Amino acid sequence: MGCFPCFSSQRRKAGRHNSRRNVASPQHETQGARETTYSMNDHRENGDNNIAAQTFTFRELATATKNFRPECLLGEGGFGRVYKGHLSNGQTIAVKQLDRNGSQGNKEFLVEVLMLSLLHHSNLVNLIGYCSDGDQRLLVYEFMSLGSLEDHLFDISRELRPLDWYNRMKIALDAAKGLEYLHDAASPPVIYRDLKSSNILLEKHYHAKLSDFGLAKLGPTGENSHVSTRVMGTYGYCAPEYQRTGRLTTKSDVYSFGVVLLELITGRRVIDTNRPNHEQNLVTWAQPYFSNPIKYPQLADPLLDGDFPVRGLNQAVAIAAMCLQEEENARPYMSDVVTALNYLTVDPHEGYTSPDGSPVSQYTDCNNHQVQGHHDQSAIERQRALAEAMEWGSTHTALSRATSYNSTA
Repeated sequence: MGCFPCFSSQRRKAGRHNSRRNVASPQHETQGARETTYSMNDHRENGDNNIAAQTFTFRELATATKNFRPECLLGEGGFGRVYKGHLSNGQTIAVKQLDRNGSQGNKEFLVEVLMLSLLHHSNLVNLIGYCSDGDQRLLVYEFMSLGSLEDHLFDISRELRPLDWYNRMKIALDAAKGLEYLHDAASPPVIYRDLKSSNILLEKHYHAKLSDFGLAKLGPTGENSHVSTRVMGTYGYCAPEYQRTGRLTTKSDVYSFGVVLLELITGRRVIDTNRPNHEQNLVTWAQPYFSNPIKYPQLADPLLDGDFPVRGLNQAVAIAAMCLQEEENARPYMSDVVTALNYLTVDPHEGYTSPDGSPVSQYTDCNNHQVQGHHDQSAIERQRALAEAMEWGSTHTALSRATSYNSTA
């Protein structure tokens, strides 16, 4: 991979943390994110005022959700059930109630409160507050009106239209921006550790946000290259080196992102036992296609009905293939993925979209139109170049692996 300096594992070691946002001091990093015995009261007694989330009583949230009636139930996960509710001020919320017999507990509750109280980004779900009355543990979020990506990608109901190509790429870009923020802006970096389609929530215009931070982990600091931890997450999305050894880096998230991007491209679940044996694992099934760009269109979701730009599809598959490299150092940084995906989200029928998601006409001053146009064109060219580099790189790597395998067979 020497011809791709932007993928070098030595990149950004100097100066890449200059603009990071502090997640916690070293003392609170140890106590707040890595110990199971830490409590909310401990955090308040230690004088840390970083938790800005609102506190609710259990009665307030019971009232908001009509006593957690079944008709208010939005879904259920490892943490517990999620209900739709309304606060006294009229705000619509989502309330996640801890299942005391579930797979996640007080540690995950605390981690989520700490992480989402300290980290703020347009592609991270907004934590409004929490409740810790007695043995009750509840989290209160902004309500995401379109549900999860999973709802719109697999076994979709009749009233939902299949996601078109550009909305799929927009969702991928939003998720990538959320991960980029966690990896590059937070100090120390935050490893999400649980990226999957059900944890990507959507609001109007398919704006996507990452949710469920109970498994998030503070990343390595100083000279450390990784953190070692018990293997957690969802089977199929976990990076192979993390699943084998418990060795966790930000590149573990990059692998998970590659899986989600492949789901967006194919419309297939990462693990689907209803398919033939050789197709049940999405990544294993897709790997043979990565070495032959001519076959890339065969990976496209049939629900797209062929309505996608072939070059855009090829480059999206290439990005997914690069993220899914077996060797973690061969995977790109999320910032590179964001740059490449920015190019793929441009619908030629709608014009170029700025990096902040606004049409050029909305954020360009008339007096600077020519200068801005030059910058926009430069940005497009850089995004195109990176997307093409990933396309070439993934094909070259897959071909090299296939050649090596055949020579040893």
